[in-house]
Formats: sequence, C-alpha cells, structure tokens
Amino acid sequence: MTIQSAIHALSFLGDRLTLSKSDLDAHGASETHFAAAPPDAVAYPRNTGEVSQIVKTCAEHDCPVIPYGAGTSLEGNTSAVRGGVTIDMAQMKRVLAVNAEDMDVVIQPGLTREELNTELRATGLFFPVDPGANASLGGMASTRASGTTAVRYGTMRDNVLALEVVLADGRIIRTGARARKSSAGYDLTALFVGAEGTLGVITELTLKLQGQPEATSSAVCAFAAIGDAVNAVIATIQMGIPMARIEFIDAETTRACNAYSKADMPEVPHLMVEFHGSDAGVAEQATRFGEIIKDMGGTGFKWSSKAEERAALWDMRHKAYYACLALRQGATAIVTDVCVPISRLAEAVQTSRDDIAASGLQGPILGHVGDGNYHAILLVEPGNKPEMEIAKGLSNRMVERALAMGGTATGEHGIGLGKLDYMHAEHGEAWGVMSEIKQALDPKNLLNPAKVVQIN
Repeated sequence: MTIQSAIHALSFLGDRLTLSKSDLDAHGASETHFAAAPPDAVAYPRNTGEVSQIVKTCAEHDCPVIPYGAGTSLEGNTSAVRGGVTIDMAQMKRVLAVNAEDMDVVIQPGLTREELNTELRATGLFFPVDPGANASLGGMASTRASGTTAVRYGTMRDNVLALEVVLADGRIIRTGARARKSSAGYDLTALFVGAEGTLGVITELTLKLQGQPEATSSAVCAFAAIGDAVNAVIATIQMGIPMARIEFIDAETTRACNAYSKADMPEVPHLMVEFHGSDAGVAEQATRFGEIIKDMGGTGFKWSSKAEERAALWDMRHKAYYACLALRQGATAIVTDVCVPISRLAEAVQTSRDDIAASGLQGPILGHVGDGNYHAILLVEPGNKPEMEIAKGLSNRMVERALAMGGTATGEHGIGLGKLDYMHAEHGEAWGVMSEIKQALDPKNLLNPAKVVQIN
C-alpha cells in the first residue's frame, strides 16, 4: 500500500481532491520558521461521512492524514512531514444549531471564530475565545487555544461541551453532551481538545456561548519598566477586578505597533485592558484599575467605550506578530509560548528580556499576561544557522525557566513539531502514557504523525 494508491482510491471526491502544486505548497507552509512540508494531496470534504470515508481509505493504504483548518498555527502543527493527505475543512463551516436558551451552539470545524460571532449577532450571544488570528474553531479546539480573553472566559478547554470525531479507522464517535456537567465515564472530549489531530479528526463541535455585555470599555497605559507593568497585572488579578482582557507589550513591540498600525504610543512597555459588564460596573472597574496603575507608576492612562477606538486598539494588538516581523525585513521567527504562575510572571518576563538583550537578536515580548502567558518573537534571518542556534538557545532557556517555576512550555500554541523536545522535561513518564494512548487509538501512526508524541 502507498500514498499514491490512497490518492487514487479517493477519486470519488472529484475536483475536491487536488494535487495542484500551489495548493500543496499552501498547505505545507508555516507562519513561523519551519521548513515547508507539503502533503501529496488535499481533500475538501463536505460532511462527516466523507471525512470518515477519507480516513478509512487512507488507513487501508497506510497513508498519513493531516487535519487542517485556517493554517494559522505557529508550531508546525499542520506540516505534512511524512507526506500524505491533508483534510481541509474549508467546506465544512456551517452553524448547525443555535440553542439560545441554553447558550450553546453546534458547528462544523471549518467555521472561524469571526464567522461564528457574525452569525450570532442577532441572538445577543457571542463566543468569547479570541486567539488573535481568525482561526478555525476546529483548529482552536485541536490546539486547546486561548488568547486575549482567557483571563475572564477561559480557554477552549473550558468552552467545548461536546465533539463529533472520526477515529483513525474511520469510526465516528460522539463525546460529551450539551449538559453543563456529567460524571459519565472518561472525559473523551478533554482528550481530543488539545490532541492536534493526532487521535482523531474533529468534525463537529458543541460550544458554550456568553451573553453580549451591556457595556464594554478598553484602556491603555504606559510604564517606565517591564517589572512595573507586570506587577500592576498581578495586583489587578489579586484584587479580583474582573477584566475581560489584559495584555502586555514591551517597548520594542510598542515601536513595532506604532510603525505597523500608525499608532503614536510612547516607546515604553504598555498594558491594554478591556472591561465587560453593566455601565456602572465597567466604570467602577476602570476606576479601580486606574488607581492601581497610578500606584504602580503607570502614566497616560486613558479609557474609552467608543466602539471604533476599542476596535482600533485590539486590531493593533492582533496584528502585533506581523508588526514585529516587520521590524526586520525578510525575517522569520521562533515564537515562544511559555506560561507561568502569575506570581512568577514579572521575574520570568524580566529575565527573558535580559537574556534576549544579551544575545544580539531582536526579540519583542508580548502576551496575555492576565493568565501568565507571554511570547517572545525571536527574529532571525532565514537560512542563518548561527542566528537560529542563538534563537533556539533563548527559547530553550525560557522554557527551562518556566518549568522550574511550575509553568509550561506552551500556553496556547500547542506542541506540533516545535515543542516536542520539551515534552519529557515537562511531563516525565506521563509523556509515555500519551504515546500509549496514541498507539491504542492510532496503531499505524497515520493521524498527523510526528506531532505531540514520538512514535517510531
């Protein structure tokens, strides 16, 4: 059996199975430094039955299968490093049911978070998880994504109620229920959320929704030093102020955002915050936050409830990665993704900043600091091996520090290819248990191979 024989057997898809070089290249590309790894074919199913047939056919021919959403992952999560067939969910993006009274929704995996929230506008509900990129919701579940709103609404782990999944042999199973709690057996939903397509292909999701807040306001403020900004975050969290978002950008990221988004912020560290609630509640939260900022030496504190001003602020934050890349023309990046307990955050960020400064590389730092998650965008010249080694050393030390503090190598980007080397250090023998689960559900190692676990 071969990959080519599998492709021939998938001819029932007609023109929804493509071998065009441009399509293959697009599905093998990476947003970051990973080398291109295109598949041998790309399939575009329209329903769960077709996904099952594709997976079953590929299993019969020992052909790898790589689930694919919007392609916004940063750790080589969808790279076809062993070839095979990529299953692109672009034609599976329907909203199947909106249960407004129960505040949940059933969707297909190719739907993006922005498309879902557009569909929900008339209901007074919204889906809160916001990783920045307009990612597909199936991909967000597969990487256990979070983002700017996790400090209030949680991550994908907290917002997925149930799944429909195609297993490695083509079987279709359902996990979870629309009920808000259950004690019925193993939590298979949690097993597949974060598995990055290595255990099964997600074909349907049931998600929690939230009510649109009566009032929303955003604020921004500047600090002379990184430590002061991060300590302000810690104080805000510990005082129980219910922020919807609290984001950090360092001086270098501020400079990048100014240039890329035509902003005019002082080139020092900044915090960006958003409050959700009633008119009175939002005003009170902003006032209390302003008092903390003043005590911590923050300056230029201003807040706004105007939709256009809030949209401009978060659009700038969402484009910060591309703004940082633009600091060095033609650069690629190693993007770090550590997360530490909030009490260790200031130390972790400052030590990382000092380490980057001593390296000679540019490495802007930003993050969803309300939950201890921050990123360094380590800019390197493509093909420059000495720079790549320096950047990998910086990334390694950031992870080592995070693990020593009781943190994790990845707060939201997932493992993919990029974080494999850290898994044993973080999980010890538990990583071996993950491999055993993988082998039990995918004995041929055909589902997104070479990701998350190591199987020969």
